[in-house]
Amino acid sequence: MSVQTGGCQCGKVRYRVETEKAQAYLCHCRMCQKATGGFAAAFVQVPAGALTWESKPDWYQSSPIARRPFCSHCGTPLGFHFADGKGNPDITFGSFDDPSEFTPEAHAGSESIHEAWLDTRALPRHHSATTESIAKRWKAAGREVPE
Repeated sequence: MSVQTGGCQCGKVRYRVETEKAQAYLCHCRMCQKATGGFAAAFVQVPAGALTWESKPDWYQSSPIARRPFCSHCGTPLGFHFADGKGNPDITFGSFDDPSEFTPEAHAGSESIHEAWLDTRALPRHHSATTESIAKRWKAAGREVPE
């Protein structure tokens, strides 16, 4: 049994997932693009009953068929669930404390894929700690650049 924890950026909302089976995927539908502000939503789908909210999120009805948990304090999007409560919940990949064990297995909402954003291996890579505009501000705040 794997135990994963996670939550929002400010720490107000926390969750725990206990499961042996979770499926990570990218959803490219326009609803998920708008809900997360990204080219896709990166989700980990967990079995119903495997998710425990240790501190409760707020929810909004994002469409006639879906509800999404989020933190009303910092704005972190935390997932997706069908409005009828049936099916397995999806948790946002980036909200896990350590998402490194998950690998995407599929693309959903592929009618809205932005192909240019899928394979970015040829683009230059800049680390936050060596990007002067970022590192200088963290140093001025008396902190190290977070990973």
